[in-house]
Amino acid sequence: MPHVMAPTIVHLAAEYFPYARTGGLAEAVAGLANTQARSGESVVVFCPLYRSVRERAPDLALLGRTYEVHLGSTVEEVRYFREVKATTGPKVVFIDHPYFFNRGGLYGENGRDFGDNAERFALFSLAVLEAIPRLIQGDVIIHAHDWHTAPVFAYARSYGMFREQFLKTPMVMSIHNGGYQGHFPAEIVNRIGIPPELFTFRSGEWYGRLNFLKLGLTFCDCAVTVSPNHARELRTDGGGFGLQDVYRWMGDRFNGITNGIDQHDWDPAADAQIAANYSRDDLLGKARCKAALQRTFGLPQRKGVPIFAMAARMVTQKGLEIILRSHRVNSLDAQFIFLGSGEPRFEQALSRLAARRPRNVAVQLAFTDVLEHRLIAGADALLMPSQYEPCGLTQMRAQRYGTLPIARRVGGLADTVADDVTGFLFEEFHGAALDWAIDRAIARYADAPAWTKRMRAAMARDFDWTRSAAQYAQLYAKATRLASSR
Repeated sequence: MPHVMAPTIVHLAAEYFPYARTGGLAEAVAGLANTQARSGESVVVFCPLYRSVRERAPDLALLGRTYEVHLGSTVEEVRYFREVKATTGPKVVFIDHPYFFNRGGLYGENGRDFGDNAERFALFSLAVLEAIPRLIQGDVIIHAHDWHTAPVFAYARSYGMFREQFLKTPMVMSIHNGGYQGHFPAEIVNRIGIPPELFTFRSGEWYGRLNFLKLGLTFCDCAVTVSPNHARELRTDGGGFGLQDVYRWMGDRFNGITNGIDQHDWDPAADAQIAANYSRDDLLGKARCKAALQRTFGLPQRKGVPIFAMAARMVTQKGLEIILRSHRVNSLDAQFIFLGSGEPRFEQALSRLAARRPRNVAVQLAFTDVLEHRLIAGADALLMPSQYEPCGLTQMRAQRYGTLPIARRVGGLADTVADDVTGFLFEEFHGAALDWAIDRAIARYADAPAWTKRMRAAMARDFDWTRSAAQYAQLYAKATRLASSR
């Protein structure tokens, strides 16, 4: 019998680690794609050729020639590039359009979104569809991530030049953060070539505006978010960000698969970026990491005082409002370290808190990967009082390092933190609820054997991407069955 090639998995993402990153999206897509490639799958990732890509990968090779892409009534020229250096992971293809992508930010600058984001990411989707038959042999599975890439399904289903070619192609939509949907004025529909018959409440229209994410959900075969609990939340009136009826309509075509982490990168026994290595069986090195963290952030060297750390974007979603209202954060004789930048009001409030309590609070707005590793290795507990959290990665990394999360019971936090076993969960989005969880953690911390038991339980957790990738394989099989029936 002739050998049948397995389909190539094609990921579309506006961010991809390490080339372009603003948050967890870049790492999540890279984690899944790398795991799939290591298992023997053929994987291609498409990402815009941002300025940050050229800084990270200065040696790029042109694939083919310049191609024309029709975006509404305009014709745009795009090129496709790959890194010259050999790689064992997925093939990463960068789509070059200097005017749209060669900018200082991915989505905006100086705190404001670019005014042409609809055109930028619509072109990206169209350019991927043009590239697939030119660059990839055989069948494909198209997996698009978040609102930026959602139009790819509408174009594939409605454009005559694509409809026949991709008729039987399985199409999967990932929602990494349902709070961001890509809302644009109605006049954008014509400018980016969305057929006007798709601008209805049954597909892309949302309160008189075009909603990219809704458009993608309407035309994909299956959709997935990044944790089972968040999939349940998105179906509720209070948690669906206005698209709950769409998620309900999708039925069993929409579910949740928890993200993973790279447990080779996040391993305290082998991490070269921390002050001392340690393991579940030998925890001595964690004390050295704690002392080094206190020195790095200018805090007094106090062994018996717990360090509560936070590494996140300082935005409303991450719970900064209740942190600033917390009596424990404002008065407890413990140490609190905050790493990350975000909304100016939160940056300024945290800086004032650190100035008022210099022996107890430290703030570093300039986030780096190295500092995140050192923070997680040296802290005793991790603060994640999120308003909502589709999955979260930091709580998984922290548990690997024996740093116990203090988190709200929402989204992926509820799926990955075992209350009073590997961390401490609370319910209400309120400073008093956070204080209650901090008090529970302090009570356990005061009992060294009880704390050590929980550290070891946390470090034993398995958050590797392999398990999640196996679930994605099942999801692709389901999407393939649905697509083949068209």
